[in-house]
Amino acid sequence: MKILIVEDNIDLASSIERFLHLEGYKCEWCNTVESTLDKIQLHEYDCILLDISLPDGNGFTILEKLKQLHKHEGVIIISAKDSLDDKLKGLGLGADDYLTKPFHLAELAMRILAVIRRKNFDGNNTIQQGDLTVDLIKKTVFCNDIQVEQLSPTEFELLIFFMSAPKRVLTKGAIAEHLMGDNADLFDHFDVVYAHVKNLRKKLNKANGVDSIKTIYGMGYKFEID
Repeated sequence: MKILIVEDNIDLASSIERFLHLEGYKCEWCNTVESTLDKIQLHEYDCILLDISLPDGNGFTILEKLKQLHKHEGVIIISAKDSLDDKLKGLGLGADDYLTKPFHLAELAMRILAVIRRKNFDGNNTIQQGDLTVDLIKKTVFCNDIQVEQLSPTEFELLIFFMSAPKRVLTKGAIAEHLMGDNADLFDHFDVVYAHVKNLRKKLNKANGVDSIKTIYGMGYKFEID
């Protein structure tokens, strides 16, 4: 899952990025309103961590732009100000949560997961599609009562991406961007995408004997479970 960290404090942003990386998230970082506006117009994120006070403006401008663009990213405001007016304004502009600094990184991670669950999976910790059951917290995958071989963090992220858009064709470019963010352009032939899809397919097929990831030739892949 992709997270955009909008924070001008380099030490805090680095701490958040390191912690979330260990939790299996892909993170990108911006430290100004201008660079963030460029990012949100070009890319999609599962959650945006948004500081209100930035060197060239405030985070409310970013919230307003997300609204104008009809974007649906989850947004958690992270602010040093414990101001009721700021909370009400941020939530009124579409933010999903408001966390006052300083905060524990473990709490931030749980709030991110809660926002993503609400946005993509109706608030559930467990996703079930067909015979496939995924526990978002334990990061386990079962087909009926058979546990799927342990997925790598990237394979797990890829499975969640597929399950968040069932029966929709996901292009190789969209998958590369979701998994690798700004580094996606480095993989012209999508060899990394092919490798991860192949490995995920192999593990799912071994457990359920059904190829639920369909290749749509010339386009990408579609996840489909009867």
